[in-house]
Amino acid sequence: MNIFFSYVLKIKFCIIVFIAEIALFSGILLLNNVAYEEVVYGICLLLFISFIAVIYGYYRFYKKYKFLKSIEKNIEVSIRSFPIPEDCVEEEYQYLMQELVYYFNGILNKNSNKFRDMEEYYTMWVHQIKTPIAAMKLLLQEKSGEFDVSYEQMQLFKIEQYAEMALQYMRLGSESTDFVIKKVNVHKIVKEIVHKYARMFIQKKIKLDFQEFDICVVSDEKWLGFVIGQILSNAIKYTHKGSVLVYVQYRTYTGNGIGQIQKPVLVIEDTGIGINSSDLPRICEKGYTGYNGHDDKLSTGIGLYMCNKILDQLSHSMEIESEEGKGTKVSILFRDSKGMPGN
Repeated sequence: MNIFFSYVLKIKFCIIVFIAEIALFSGILLLNNVAYEEVVYGICLLLFISFIAVIYGYYRFYKKYKFLKSIEKNIEVSIRSFPIPEDCVEEEYQYLMQELVYYFNGILNKNSNKFRDMEEYYTMWVHQIKTPIAAMKLLLQEKSGEFDVSYEQMQLFKIEQYAEMALQYMRLGSESTDFVIKKVNVHKIVKEIVHKYARMFIQKKIKLDFQEFDICVVSDEKWLGFVIGQILSNAIKYTHKGSVLVYVQYRTYTGNGIGQIQKPVLVIEDTGIGINSSDLPRICEKGYTGYNGHDDKLSTGIGLYMCNKILDQLSHSMEIESEEGKGTKVSILFRDSKGMPGN
């Protein structure tokens, strides 16, 4: 709402009363044979004085409005900096505001403590669950010479994946992350991730086309590896036959005053079931599984949400292209890097 219009609405009762008084006294003066010119002169004098009063009142109103807007963004700190109340109503409003802020801060601190306790518990739980997982790995390795334990090993691998995702999800939601930004070798990260998921490729009989490349980008090695792992895991999960391609392509951007520059894009492409076109705009929303996700009862809709959020914090981005029944192409854009040689 316009500030001046808001001020006029505030004093509208006074304006109406003032107009009524002028009309009343003007009528009385005219009925008592007071000269018309004198009545008009008196009215003009009153209007001039009233105009000065309105302008002064608007100046104070505007000044107070701007001051309140300035402290609006940091109300919990500036609550004691409110202007001096002009009447008991304003004083009561300020008191209510203070009480609301104290109440809100109390709830915020309580929830923050609850989240911290939950984060500590799940972090401890994930670290503890790694011990029996490691023990079960050793047992299955011992039994692999006598029995076919590939199915059990795969299920254990999935358990380890879910535990790791839970830990990363808790870390991502904490007030501070453990990002270590430095020059990282993308090929090395991808190679380690591919080796980690080799068993899944073999079990599902999916071909991997891993094209060699040699680039480094400025990023966090652990978190970038987590993102690539999630995308590759999805590619394997939703590909029942065919192949998964991993390669790097370059896109040309126009730099500010430095001409055209090329930046690397990591692409993970599969020949899987694809994504429904109506689901693509929402595929990175938290908890959204989409049409195809409904067929997979274990789908949580968390993986791509985490990937998108992590990449955003790393100043990277992700593009997803897909056609239902023909596969999905996920591109990770390293916008803040020039694709430096890996050596």
